[in-house]
Amino acid sequence: MNLHEYQAKDILKKYGAKVQDGIMLEDPSKAIEAAKKLSEETGTEWWVIKAQVHAGGRGKGGGVKLAKSLEEVDQLANQIHGMTLVTPQTGEAGKLVNKIYIAQDVYYPGEEEPKEFYVSILLDREKGQDVIIHSTEGGMNIEEVAEATPHLVHKEWVDPTVGLRSFQLNKIAGNLKLSGKAAKEMAKFISSLYKAYKGSDATLVEINPCLKSSDSQVMAADAKISVDDNALFRHKDIVAMRDITEEDPVEVEAGESQLSYINLDGNVGCMVNGAGLAMATMDIIKLSGGEPANFLDVGGTANAERVEKAFRIILKEPKVEAILVNIFGGIVRCDRVAQGVVDAYKSIGNIPVPIIVRLQGTNAEEAKEIIDKSGLEVHSAILLQDAADLVNKVINK
Repeated sequence: MNLHEYQAKDILKKYGAKVQDGIMLEDPSKAIEAAKKLSEETGTEWWVIKAQVHAGGRGKGGGVKLAKSLEEVDQLANQIHGMTLVTPQTGEAGKLVNKIYIAQDVYYPGEEEPKEFYVSILLDREKGQDVIIHSTEGGMNIEEVAEATPHLVHKEWVDPTVGLRSFQLNKIAGNLKLSGKAAKEMAKFISSLYKAYKGSDATLVEINPCLKSSDSQVMAADAKISVDDNALFRHKDIVAMRDITEEDPVEVEAGESQLSYINLDGNVGCMVNGAGLAMATMDIIKLSGGEPANFLDVGGTANAERVEKAFRIILKEPKVEAILVNIFGGIVRCDRVAQGVVDAYKSIGNIPVPIIVRLQGTNAEEAKEIIDKSGLEVHSAILLQDAADLVNKVINK
């Protein structure tokens, strides 16, 4: 589950990390009021107006603007709210901005120039350890930095048996070329960041930019947090932060029906029971010359109602040219699934794409007979290779 910047900063503050303060608004007419309140609380004289969408690169897309007067606050708030923001992460369609964040200006003048860094924490699955990625080259072009100058991107792994150690915090500060007060502040910030990462069951915490201000304070000028969906039962407060307007509407609909669904870019829809079988099915689709259009796991209860809902969700994507149903009958009998497919087909009516049904396991032969005798445009298979051949045949005819 992804969070907005303002939500991520609320979590970071809870764990003691300094952040660029701000006020989230859904009504841009309240922008001047929010800016005045922020000035009273922080002393800021300038403000940053930020679009709140689940995508990076907002600055490049025109979704982050500096306002030097209350008149500009009002103007920019109304300009950004309601815009369709296009960034490298949104694709050409972009995202509608329904929320804006009026934030304090933290790039105030002082003895030193403010400096931007990049910091993120995620799990290195190969090592089985959390890794803190950090660089002196923070800001909007971090992807280019990583590609062109990888030596400027540092990694510090955290042994889960001992946790994050003091010497590692000092090492990170050293890698970022900091000393004195700034080094101590960075060490404290990274420590709080890691506590927030662990405490919220995050899969990613990314701070870009992580700012050293002109008076050597270290804070999150931007923040991105993704939380492990499987851990949300422990975090009712985070669940309440979910913004379904930022999610794929088809995926939201699937979730409401207890279907695990992820939209992909291919031409062959797939319906399976079990995540492992789903991965194998997508491999088969690719080997047959197609591309998977989705990941859809109907779970162990593949009854007619569930199968029908799964078909309807897959068919919402116009790019789908065929559907492969691949079910292993263990908990659920194959003949019941086959009858569910037939009933779903009749209930939906005209299905405009070929359907290949591969059922293996309990009562697989009976299931094939039900499909073959249904009189419907459904191709049946028992072996995985047969299913692959059928997929190849229908998409390349």
